[in-house]
Amino acid sequence: MKRNAGVMVWMGVLAVGMGVAQTPAAAPAKDAGAATATPSASAVQTEAVPALWKVKGAHGTVYLFGSVHVMKPNVHWETEKIKGALTGSDTVYLEIAGLDEDSIKAAQPEIMALGVDQAHPLSTKITKEDVGLLDEAVKSMGMPGEAAMEPLQPWLAYLTISVVPMVKAGYDPNSGIDKLLEAEAKGASKPVKGFETISEQMHYFSDMAQPLQVELLHQALVDMPKSVADTDTMVADWTKGDVEGIGKIENDEMKTKTPELYAKLLVERNKHFAETLTGVLKDPATGTVFVAIGAAHLAGPDSVQKMLEAKGYSAERVE
Repeated sequence: MKRNAGVMVWMGVLAVGMGVAQTPAAAPAKDAGAATATPSASAVQTEAVPALWKVKGAHGTVYLFGSVHVMKPNVHWETEKIKGALTGSDTVYLEIAGLDEDSIKAAQPEIMALGVDQAHPLSTKITKEDVGLLDEAVKSMGMPGEAAMEPLQPWLAYLTISVVPMVKAGYDPNSGIDKLLEAEAKGASKPVKGFETISEQMHYFSDMAQPLQVELLHQALVDMPKSVADTDTMVADWTKGDVEGIGKIENDEMKTKTPELYAKLLVERNKHFAETLTGVLKDPATGTVFVAIGAAHLAGPDSVQKMLEAKGYSAERVE
């Protein structure tokens, strides 16, 4: 069950900010705004052609672009069409706007309040088998062992073990699409808005019943040996604009194994995105809007495009 295109953006920033996932391969880019344009001379640059859609309303136009929240620095993804859509847009929408180390620091008291349970160790909430798997996983991250996770609620342990291996494998939140788009938009003095806040994203997980949190962590532990390989495959699909491939690896397995999680983390949020965009498309003051959300939200039968189509707005693929 992989959700790396849609794993919460703030977790990658948090992992790097805490130094948990720092390795030479994953060192933060010094200039986030230039990361797509000037990869290091020693890196082999990957030319990507990710998917882009255009939705026209009575008053405005919305471009839909699928983001990958943690990306390797040597991927050039800003094609002429994507650049043109962004340049011609009046406003940019991201899952979360203004996400940086300062905003993560400000959110840490809430992260602690929702994600830490000193009175009930994690090992008392999960099976002995999962304790063993978690110990192996944590040690593979360069941490002492499962004891480091004992104070965490299952949902926060899940997010931690999901993002850290990605960053250690060279996927850098500072090269994530959201971060680069926001830097570019702000450099052009464009307003940047968010669909969600860090707090809202945390509550998607912390408000889950504990058995569901435990199942989420269990599936992540079972999938751990192939997590980086699955991410590599998903990113390869994304670079080719293979939306069907993204849907299979990001959504189909979760829908089959844990339908309740699929409904909460994908369908429920897609409904929120589509409702917001419906309002944007109806607003006479909209103009042109560039939207970047996790690529998984724009793939499969429950995608944002499908939900917009049900409301009378057709999404035309233009890249």
